[in-house]
Amino acid sequence: MWLKYRGLFLREIIHLEGRCNKVGAQCCSECDCPTPEYRCRDCLGSELYCSACILISLKTMGLCIQLGHPTGQRCLTPRRAFNDDFVIVDSHGIHEVSLDFCDCATAESHFQQLLRISWFPSTTLDPKTAATFRVLEQYHLLSFESKVSAYEFYHSLRQMSDNTGLLPIKDHYESFMRMVCKWRHLKMLKRSGWLYALFLAIDANFQLKRKAVSNDNVDPSLSRGWGYFMEEEAYKSFLHSSADCVQEKSTCSSHKAVNMADTKCNRGLAATSLGTVDCTRHNMKRPNAVGDLQKGEKYINMDYLFFLTLRHAVLDTLNVSYDIVCQWHKNLWHRMSAFPLSMQLSQAIKTVSFFVPKFHLPAHIEQCQTSFSFNFKSGVGRTDGEAPERGWANINPVASSTKEMGPGARRDTLNNYFGDSNWKKIVGLGSTMLRKMKDVLPERENHREVFEDLDDGLRDEYGATLEQWREQVEAWEQSKCEIVMVMLCAHLDPPYITALTMASVQLELAREDQVDLQMGTCLALDEDCTPSVLISTGLELEEQQQRMKADRASLGRIDTWAKMQELYMPFLAALRASESSISNNVAIAPEAIKLWLPSQISRTVACDTRLQDIEWKLQYAQAHDALRSLRSNLRAQSAILKYKDRNLRGQGANTRARNTLKAVEVRIEAAASTYEHAHKSLVVLAPRVNQTQSGWHSSLRPLDRADIRLMTDLLWGESEGTKKLSWIWSMRGAAPNEMDKDNTLEDMRIEWCKARARAMHWAEEVELLKEEMRRIQQFFEWDAQRWDERDLGNALQDTDECEGQMAYAKCQAVLRQMLAESFKTSWADTLAFVDSFEDMDLDTSST
Repeated sequence: MWLKYRGLFLREIIHLEGRCNKVGAQCCSECDCPTPEYRCRDCLGSELYCSACILISLKTMGLCIQLGHPTGQRCLTPRRAFNDDFVIVDSHGIHEVSLDFCDCATAESHFQQLLRISWFPSTTLDPKTAATFRVLEQYHLLSFESKVSAYEFYHSLRQMSDNTGLLPIKDHYESFMRMVCKWRHLKMLKRSGWLYALFLAIDANFQLKRKAVSNDNVDPSLSRGWGYFMEEEAYKSFLHSSADCVQEKSTCSSHKAVNMADTKCNRGLAATSLGTVDCTRHNMKRPNAVGDLQKGEKYINMDYLFFLTLRHAVLDTLNVSYDIVCQWHKNLWHRMSAFPLSMQLSQAIKTVSFFVPKFHLPAHIEQCQTSFSFNFKSGVGRTDGEAPERGWANINPVASSTKEMGPGARRDTLNNYFGDSNWKKIVGLGSTMLRKMKDVLPERENHREVFEDLDDGLRDEYGATLEQWREQVEAWEQSKCEIVMVMLCAHLDPPYITALTMASVQLELAREDQVDLQMGTCLALDEDCTPSVLISTGLELEEQQQRMKADRASLGRIDTWAKMQELYMPFLAALRASESSISNNVAIAPEAIKLWLPSQISRTVACDTRLQDIEWKLQYAQAHDALRSLRSNLRAQSAILKYKDRNLRGQGANTRARNTLKAVEVRIEAAASTYEHAHKSLVVLAPRVNQTQSGWHSSLRPLDRADIRLMTDLLWGESEGTKKLSWIWSMRGAAPNEMDKDNTLEDMRIEWCKARARAMHWAEEVELLKEEMRRIQQFFEWDAQRWDERDLGNALQDTDECEGQMAYAKCQAVLRQMLAESFKTSWADTLAFVDSFEDMDLDTSST
């Protein structure tokens, strides 16, 4: 579409290079001065102006900029800039201009006169270079979004001024860098930050190195501990005094961060990495929580960051996550005694819990995976502890430029990036918290239903055992002991309960037949085949058909059984004859012969309800038998795989193991097939025998391929916190001796504890999000009031400076109020929905 207008676009662009149909213009568009020669590039029109009326001009146009007086008023004692060589760096390029400072008796300093017209001087002593506030703000924002370096940005401005190299432009890159550094620092001082001190995450980034160039005397930091980096002098002094401390070796996995902290290569580097302490819940940098690591991830460095950022925090509960926390926390309180009293944690903190981030947890030994897991601790919701890792993705692109900087410039630059990242998260809390709440609510309901389903299934057969599990896991949670989850309780023997098996149902039906014979109400039409024997034998034949070639010889019983079947179901003779004529008497394989059990007969054909009821009972029992077989063979498969991986070596042994596994897989498939067929029959028979409302669906559900898995198996995309146990392990109808075998009861106890923990964590996450939403609202209201108080304090003083402070304070207060109102509006419907669910839960529990 655009291509047919391509020529027109090109002509219009070239047209703007000339005078744009103004060749015959006789006078200036502004003052009617004859012979206009200039067109303003910043204006929308194409009018021509004389040199006196053009608003932005180069030095060669004869423009002289006068400072210190209103526009149009002449200065009686102007003072030309040094050597008449003043350079302005602007978003449109780099310009040389003639500039006069005001030298009147009441004049401000030269750099202050530049600031009054929104020009930032490169120095306070006889400035010769300045940058407009506009270009500094442009680079400030551009560096956040694109991570462009100051070198690239400055030289793009040079190219805009002269793209040929014919016009000599002096290099003012160093001056521009100084102005950018100061601008960033001043912007930081204008604003205030976010503080949240309950969940902390510690980490180090080995991408953010710094070469051994310059030093703090030559390149000092402007913030000096006012931002995210701590005060460097006190930090280094403490490290020097603790240089003799020896770091313990790891007793967990071979953590390089621990064992190689003293051997990390730092040749040519002043800092090998960057340590940080973040807010785990919202992924924000904390004040005084960032520092350089001189030689690996040493405890002494991370301790200093940890204690310093908590110096003024008032807490009741503290949750700390760190990828090597299992080692770091061991002697933490002993190491704290070496720190100044002002940095030692307050004794008011009642509970301190330590965690390993979820992604890093599998790299630890089994005991650590239990003791330091977010998944097994109450009160942490769905926190994963990986907040710093997400933040590194945003800051790593600047590593290549910051590693070449001096110490002060690097700290101030990273301070600036961290501040921007925090601010973006603050203003984005409205959508972020809303999205989290919408994601969590359905998961809370799903996991609650899964746990209640498992709990109800176990309660039917293992009620007493279940209560013991509940009491012991609650005691474990309250004691906060770091013990292995698999030792929560000792092995418990369940009470004996009669199991629902195929054999037990057949025995019960045989007893009923015996009673019917004695009462004279038996419907047996053959002395060797009662109705229950007929259906039971039919099910056995059907199972043999499903095995197909496994036991083909025994299928010769089909003809004999079919004749007996016609005694109880005379209409089958006509059905079989009709079917035979349709197939032209072609021989049918035994496994393909239709047995015409009651569930296979149309409802339009009258069938004895007694036979249907018998098949229902037997199919129900057979389905449970198939589930038990399925669970048993899945456990056997898992045990063989574990034994094979741990103990078998060599081709012969592994071949035999694979053959054994194939046999188990065949049994798994056979059990699944038997169950599926029994379930289909139950679905057909349920309305005929009035079992649609009996609740049998809760224990016998449709079997998908994804359901055939172990208790510990995860589906694609699942994690320990989102895992849902397959329904086949709900254990409804399970025999007590089934759970006693192969440590199944112990496995089920662990899975029950995990399912309970998952349900609790999703519920806790909803409560945490609600509380965080309340705190966010309260924070913005408090912050708006704080800015308003600054506004009122300045209103008592009648000066230009105070007026500017009042205007800025008012702007910040209104901004906080707008954010608070925006968040409140966007959250209202969702929070009302959450409250309605909680009201329903209260009503249910009260009834």
